[in-house]
Amino acid sequence: MIYLNGKPRESSREETVATVLGLLDLEPDARGIAVAVDGEVVPRAGWAQFAIPEGARVEVLTAMQGG
Repeated sequence: MIYLNGKPRESSREETVATVLGLLDLEPDARGIAVAVDGEVVPRAGWAQFAIPEGARVEVLTAMQGG
């Protein structure tokens, strides 16, 4: 299990940042996305390889325009 944006979610051992973004219907190459695992920002270049450990807290932030 991991915590994705504060909510518990079942996960597999092969879960990476890129696969978690897919669960949120986000494309890994989309602009304006930042990801932190257990409070540490994960560089975009490592999203496909960064394995998310069991019990991790994953925060996915997206930039929004508005006024």
